[in-house]
Amino acid sequence: MSVLQSIEKKFIIYVLILLILSISKSFGIDLNNLNTKAGVISLMYHRFDENKYPSTNVKKEIFIKQINLINRKNIEFISFTEFKKIIESGIDKNYILLTIDDAFESFYLNAWPILKSKEIPFILFVSTREVGKRGYMTWDQIRELHSNNLVTIGNHSHTHEYLIDLNDNEIKKDLESSIEIFKKQINHSPIVFSYPFGEYSSSFKKIVNDLKFKYAFGQHSGVIDQTKDFLELPRFPINEKYGELKRFETIISTLPFPYEKITPIDRYLKGDENPPNIKIKFFNNLINTQNINCYSNEGNIWRKSNIKFLNKDELTILLREKFKSERGRVNCSLLDESGKWRWLGIQYVIAEY
Repeated sequence: MSVLQSIEKKFIIYVLILLILSISKSFGIDLNNLNTKAGVISLMYHRFDENKYPSTNVKKEIFIKQINLINRKNIEFISFTEFKKIIESGIDKNYILLTIDDAFESFYLNAWPILKSKEIPFILFVSTREVGKRGYMTWDQIRELHSNNLVTIGNHSHTHEYLIDLNDNEIKKDLESSIEIFKKQINHSPIVFSYPFGEYSSSFKKIVNDLKFKYAFGQHSGVIDQTKDFLELPRFPINEKYGELKRFETIISTLPFPYEKITPIDRYLKGDENPPNIKIKFFNNLINTQNINCYSNEGNIWRKSNIKFLNKDELTILLREKFKSERGRVNCSLLDESGKWRWLGIQYVIAEY
């Protein structure tokens, strides 16, 4: 009897998790009228002209060239308010959503004057514990930006630690601390969240949902469309290595890659869950995916992955080795008949590696 009860309990928990994850999923989309050639390209920046941090830095002159390139391509920058309207009502063309993580002082000194003068909107994600520390913006500076219609302040946790390795109560406490500080400092608790390091799990997502965040961004590459989960929105990280103009031009020309489901659903892999048995289910007859290519950093080496189609709209990625670093990444691309690329990125966090 106890064995049956245990099985029943596990089944109920599994069903509840699926229901919770579906809360943030955008349902009711008319796939027949979905514009698969249009999406929101979200770009993620951190530091500006802090050359000793190349993995998170962009040189000011390169940033200006990137903005000019976007303008020459006639791609519209949108605010978070416009983003909410577009993602919920329909996307008719490609847009750019600019996001800045961590609220470093170098952003305020080197990038904010440019964005202000060009009237370019953006989201600034703030980790509340770091505000006022050396190298970070102050609350006075953040309030200055908050008062400007170009700027949306987002929540980036309190501590910016590796929250995914903490238990649920610790994660919730961290986020609740940040919420209270935001209410005190800017009289407002943001509804948009950025996962520290882009790391999230199913339970982390549930906490974010329970705390009334409506949108949450990761750090996996891809273009946002109406089929994406609003609590795991993709962004293209931009830095010195991945901000070179030729590559940047490709990024801002990228098309969305709609999919119905990716399994395993939980992006936090424990023990024998590594390597994961990755399956991607695409929407029936929406896009011809037969020429898709996928690459992963399995074995800590980037290489082309073996894929097997289970049917014309579903495939499995056959990983040969475990992920041997903290983050397991898979990127799939498909050349559209227009000559532009579709891009789908997946990021897993490895508990033990």
